[in-house]
Amino acid sequence: MRLPSISSLLCFAGLFALPVNAYDDPNIKSIPLRTHSLAPPYLDSDFQSRWFDFGGDTVVRADKYVRLTADRPSQQGWISSRVPLTATNWQIELEFEIHGSGNLHGDGFALWLTKERATQGPVFGSTDRFEGLGIFFDTYKNNRPGVSFPYVMAMMGDGQTTYDQAHDGKANELAGCSARGLRSAPVPTKARLTYFQDKSLSLELQYKSEDTWTECFNLSAEDSNIAIPSVAYLGLSAETGELSDNHDIISLKAENLYSLNRSNTNKGKTTEDRSKGRERSSSRPIKEPKEKSSWTWFLFKIVLFFAVIVGGYFGWTVYRTKARSSRF
Repeated sequence: MRLPSISSLLCFAGLFALPVNAYDDPNIKSIPLRTHSLAPPYLDSDFQSRWFDFGGDTVVRADKYVRLTADRPSQQGWISSRVPLTATNWQIELEFEIHGSGNLHGDGFALWLTKERATQGPVFGSTDRFEGLGIFFDTYKNNRPGVSFPYVMAMMGDGQTTYDQAHDGKANELAGCSARGLRSAPVPTKARLTYFQDKSLSLELQYKSEDTWTECFNLSAEDSNIAIPSVAYLGLSAETGELSDNHDIISLKAENLYSLNRSNTNKGKTTEDRSKGRERSSSRPIKEPKEKSSWTWFLFKIVLFFAVIVGGYFGWTVYRTKARSSRF
């Protein structure tokens, strides 16, 4: 028997909002995860975050953004959730802004769902040889002919494989897409990552026009290894080298997804299994329903009760008549 996840327990504790229709599919409902969401002013009244840690060169401006790196060389900054994301199906929507001065810029930022947390390192500001999922928003082209930058790609780390930084992750790529115009876009830039355990992983981007989503990739479990750890920390990180950019996080919204479809007794059975079940049922003797037989017995007892009363009254009447006759 599967034990309830931490996210399920927190839901009952009132840390999540009520279900809403936030997913495109009408059969899918969502529950906002406050434990894995960020929005202005980002910090509590004591200038701390209840659910996230910040580190490196990260700067929080409560009315505007969380800046992972400023437009200065050799910076690294990160954000990491304090509790793991244990929901089996989820959607993460991130609003961000990449901008800076000058014609040359780099290096980029990453979205993480990994077993490790709050570990600074050389891969977009976070650790190498990670275990879990990394989504890289790479703005500087090192050595990858035929690919336009910025480039967004997914890597599934096994805890041992090194990120192929010299070739912009070519050896590690699970899926990816070019996103020209992602940096300094005229509309709010967003990424929407959706995961259904053992089924699918998809990423959509908004950067061409507002409320218009462009699919970056859509992976199924049959075609790709998308086994994200069941206990993974949600994080963001960024870095600059000789070239630099502002990497700003505007908001982060995580939601637990669940289906409205309910299982029934025939779910998972084949047509042949159901046919056999019907044949076995038809071969058994037909019995009257219990409810019908109980009702009949109840009526019988009522009739019997009144019959006894009528019979008793009749007998008493006969007895009185005979008693009066004997006096005379």
